[in-house]
Amino acid sequence: MLTMPTVAHDLLKRMSDARRRSDTLFRIVRPDSLYERPIAERHRIIFYIGHLEAFDCNLLGQCFGQKPFSPEFDRLFAFGIDPVGGGLPDDRPSDWPALAAVQDYVVRTRRALDERLSEENLDSRTDARDGFPLSTLLNVAVEHRLMHLETLAYMLHQLPLDRKIRQAAPPDSSSSPVVAQMISIPAGRTTLGLPRASEEFGWDNEYESDDRGVPAFEIDQYKVTNGQYLDFINAGGYETREFWSDDAWNWKTSQGISHPVFWRKAAGDWLYRTMFDEVPLPAEWPVYVSHAEAMAYARWAGKSLPSEEQWQRAAYGTVDGQQRRYPWGSESPSPNRGNFDFQHWNPTPVSAFPRGASAFGVHDILGNGWEWTSSIFGPLPGFKPFPFYKGYSADFFDGKHFVMKGGSARTAACMLRPTFRNWFQAHYQYVYAGFRCVSR
Repeated sequence: MLTMPTVAHDLLKRMSDARRRSDTLFRIVRPDSLYERPIAERHRIIFYIGHLEAFDCNLLGQCFGQKPFSPEFDRLFAFGIDPVGGGLPDDRPSDWPALAAVQDYVVRTRRALDERLSEENLDSRTDARDGFPLSTLLNVAVEHRLMHLETLAYMLHQLPLDRKIRQAAPPDSSSSPVVAQMISIPAGRTTLGLPRASEEFGWDNEYESDDRGVPAFEIDQYKVTNGQYLDFINAGGYETREFWSDDAWNWKTSQGISHPVFWRKAAGDWLYRTMFDEVPLPAEWPVYVSHAEAMAYARWAGKSLPSEEQWQRAAYGTVDGQQRRYPWGSESPSPNRGNFDFQHWNPTPVSAFPRGASAFGVHDILGNGWEWTSSIFGPLPGFKPFPFYKGYSADFFDGKHFVMKGGSARTAACMLRPTFRNWFQAHYQYVYAGFRCVSR
C-alpha cells in the first residue's frame, strides 16, 4: 500500500474537516426553515447546501475530466449573489429542489471527488487547463468552503431565534476593564501581499508583495466597543448630517437606519442579538457596523479609519523594523491568542486576550471581528486573476468595496495569515466587522 505524501494527506484532511464544519453549521437550522431567506440580498439557505459541493465539482471535477452526473444542479448551485446592484431575488421556495434531492447531490458529488483524489499524487498533479498544481485548487476549495461558513453565519444570525437549534457555548472569557487610549506607531515600512514565487498559498488579490512606507500615526489600543458606540448614538450621531458622506446619508435615510443591525431597543433599553439569544447590550464587546457607520463614528470622534498599510504595520510591525508572522510572534494561532477559528458563536470583550497583542501593544487585532479600513479594495501591483476563478477578486475592483483585515470568531485559522484581504461594500450591516480609529 502506497503512503500518501504529507502535503496531500494534510490537504485531504483539511477538506474533510471543512466539510464536517459546514455540515454542522447547516444542522443548527431547523429542517422546516432551510428554505428561508434571512438576508434579502442573499439566496435561500437551501442554495448554499448545494453550492459548496457544486463549487468543488466545477473546480476539481473538470480537472480530472470527470463526467458530471447532474449538470443541472452543477449550474443551479454554481454562483452566489453579491449584495451590490442587480435588485433583490424574487424566487419562491417551491422554485428550489427538494431537500432530499440536494442532499443526494452532496453525497454523490463528494463520493465521486474523493474516489479521484485518492488516486492522485497531489504533490505533482497539475491542472491540465491552467498549469496550476492540484494542491492550489484544493486550497481554493477548502478556503472557499471555510469563507462560506462565516458568510453563512451572517445569514443564520438574522434567522428568527426559534428557527435555530441552540448550541452549547464555551465559558465566557475573563477580561479587564477597557480604558480607551491610543498607541503611538512610529514611522516605518510594512509589506502587503505575497511574492509571486512564494510557496505559501494565497488568493489572487494577495499577490504581489508590495513594500510601503508608513508615516507615524496613533491607533486605538482596542476595537471600538458597543459602549463607546452608544455614546455616539446618544450624542445624535445618526441624526447629524456632517458625520456622513452624501452616499451614506442617502442610504441611511432611505433605509431608516438608526442603529447597528445587531441592536434592538425595548422598553427604553438596548438589547443585543446573539446567534441564539437576546441579551442586554454587552458594553465591552466590539461593535459590529457597516463601513458607512464606522466612518461616521470616526468623524464624530475627530479621527479616521486606518488605511490598509497602517493597520498592517500596527498588527505585524515591530519597533526594530521587522515584521512578525502573527501579531504576537511566530507561534501558530491558539485559543489563548484571540477569538477566532470557530471557538465562540459570539464576540468576547475586547480585552479578553492580552496574549494576542501586537509588538506595539495593540490588542484584539486578530479575531473578534474584522476591522474596516479606509482603503478601497483593489489589486496590488502585479495582480493576475486566477484563470480558473477570474471573478473572485476582479469583479469587486469597482470602487464600492473596502478592505477588511483581521478576522472574526467565525474565521478559520488558515485565513489569519498576514496577507489575507477581505472586503465588503460600505452599506452591508450584517458582517461581523468592527473598527478602530487612527489619528495622525
